Amino acid sequence: MTMIKNHNGYKHTFIENKLTLGLAFPLEVHTSMDIGEQVKLAKKAEDLGFSALFVRDSPLHDPKFGDSGNLFDPFVFLSYLAAHTKKIALGTASVVTPLRNPLHLAKLAASLDILSSNRFLFGVATGDRPIEYPAFKVESDDKGRLFRESIEVMKKVWSEDFPTIETEKVNLTEGDVLPKPNQSHIPLLGTGYAKQSMEWLAEHMDGFMFYMQEGFRQKELIRTWREHTVTFKPFIQPIILDLTEDPKKPPFPIPIKASLRTGRNFLIDYLYALQDMGINHTMFFLNTGSRPADEVIQEIGEYVVPLFNK
Repeated sequence: MTMIKNHNGYKHTFIENKLTLGLAFPLEVHTSMDIGEQVKLAKKAEDLGFSALFVRDSPLHDPKFGDSGNLFDPFVFLSYLAAHTKKIALGTASVVTPLRNPLHLAKLAASLDILSSNRFLFGVATGDRPIEYPAFKVESDDKGRLFRESIEVMKKVWSEDFPTIETEKVNLTEGDVLPKPNQSHIPLLGTGYAKQSMEWLAEHMDGFMFYMQEGFRQKELIRTWREHTVTFKPFIQPIILDLTEDPKKPPFPIPIKASLRTGRNFLIDYLYALQDMGINHTMFFLNTGSRPADEVIQEIGEYVVPLFNK
């Protein structure tokens, strides 16, 4: 755990008993991901003090799913962002590990972490789009086992020289995977249960992401997570946010799961409640909102971020 605490992205984003704020791509409203605009907004977010930028892994576009996810490959996109930013953490939320070879993943993640000056936060998951597993000829019933395999293989090749590994997807008896992360590990953030027990997640993950849900349910889940973790490991909750122009506007229903439409004043109160609940980071998804993302990022950065990202 000591080496994780010294990781630039981790220590910039996660503080015990504190809530920090980040953003999730795409950063434009109803965007086709104009890369120039994305980089411009990413730099603005960094200048305003947001702690992290997250991108989703969407191997395939499923028109029936409701959104196209992220247009670009997450590792390529975050590498591009790394060259245009300096200190903001760069994360995935999250890579569908069972659909990729663990050796490829280990090399991609280590390369990105080194090239970003140790700012990469590696969110991992089993995915949520029904068409993905059949398209890649991977049995969906195997996703839990393949997820465990990917984590165990990556940890081993990051921390050992010339390891011998024999698993379902890997038969490494010669050679090695380079580069190695500077600290022999990269922060792993589990998304949902990924077909695992809480005991396994608490032991093998460095943080836990879970979608927005009723307060009493989230509070109970956080309590369970804390009971199973020996040292501090952050709890992360994303929010699909539609911030209204009127800062006094109370929250009102929006037909999107895990979403919030409200003015700035209630948002601040809500975030303080999340902090009291034990949530350590939230990233805002802005691309379904009703206002230009540039305006929303400016408002949150000016009035909300200073209250939390200190």
